[in-house]
Amino acid sequence: MHMSQLATPKLRLAVVGAGAMGQVHMDVVRRCPGCTLSAIVDPLPAAAGLAAQIGVPLYPTIDALLAQDRPDGLILATPNALHVPQARQCMAAGVPILLEKPIATTVAEGEQLVQEVEQRKASVLIGHHRAHSPIMAKARAVIDSGQLGRLVAVMGSATFYKPDAYYAEAPWRSAIGGGPILLNLIHEVHNLRMLCGDIVAVQAFASQAVRGFPVEDTVAINLRFASGVLGTFLLSDTAACPRSWEQTSQENKAYAHEPDEDCYVITGTNGALSIPTMRLKTYPRPEDRSWWKAFETRVVDLVRDDPLKHQLEHFCAVIRHQAAPLVSARDGLQNLRVTQAVAEAARTGRVIDIPSH
Repeated sequence: MHMSQLATPKLRLAVVGAGAMGQVHMDVVRRCPGCTLSAIVDPLPAAAGLAAQIGVPLYPTIDALLAQDRPDGLILATPNALHVPQARQCMAAGVPILLEKPIATTVAEGEQLVQEVEQRKASVLIGHHRAHSPIMAKARAVIDSGQLGRLVAVMGSATFYKPDAYYAEAPWRSAIGGGPILLNLIHEVHNLRMLCGDIVAVQAFASQAVRGFPVEDTVAINLRFASGVLGTFLLSDTAACPRSWEQTSQENKAYAHEPDEDCYVITGTNGALSIPTMRLKTYPRPEDRSWWKAFETRVVDLVRDDPLKHQLEHFCAVIRHQAAPLVSARDGLQNLRVTQAVAEAARTGRVIDIPSH
């Protein structure tokens, strides 16, 4: 038998946290041909029924799991406050982890974790799953190809209407520590960094005029990137408007899809790319470009697929030392830094500069 005919053994992955996101990860693991769900870790009684239904062992703690049935990798989908201590615990045991975002609840805590990740040379992938979207990969390829010319600006939005029940079922979402800056913006920050590079300064206006909660419901944000690119971003969870990733990308079937809407427009000196419709408008003769001239318009070919599936496949490659994490701990920290800088800018009315290290 040739070596190529020998099947690679399936990786055994355990999921920590049996809440909504943990269950999504379990489903993805169970559908992945390259790995198998070896265990669930959760101390809550409700997890027992889930483990029995799936037919996998349940452990109350990570320590109990590692003592009895060490997996090849761990997916941490636990409450945010547990991310750092649990990540440390797994790194100390030498187990690769996929750590759900945010990397930490505070920048200071995130900085300490990143330092430890880099000192240990630990295998840590941060769960910004949109980074693994084929849409993002294609958009990045268009930008890198130079068809847009030199990047000039980005216009982005995450506008949607969250129903009252969203807040009624989890009142913490409407209190300090909730709100769309902390709950939603961190996804957008990573996408914008992937497309346009590092963000070095932000300004923001926030309003709570519609919902009247202690936290914001709408935010207008200005962004400055290290490359000189400038950006504007509109964020609102009370705007009945489909210009958000969820409602335009088709990647999460729980959301209605608006096929004619975009949530980002990337503009350069020779053209613009609208995402995720992938409509590309460029000047056919760069030497003759002008606002009086017509654009050449086309749609960039794209095969849409589930980014969570791609993220898991990538995590398997990270475990096998076949790839470096696409979203590193340092990336996760930078996303948190930018998000918290926006909150600070809105609160103080100042321009907030963002360190890159």
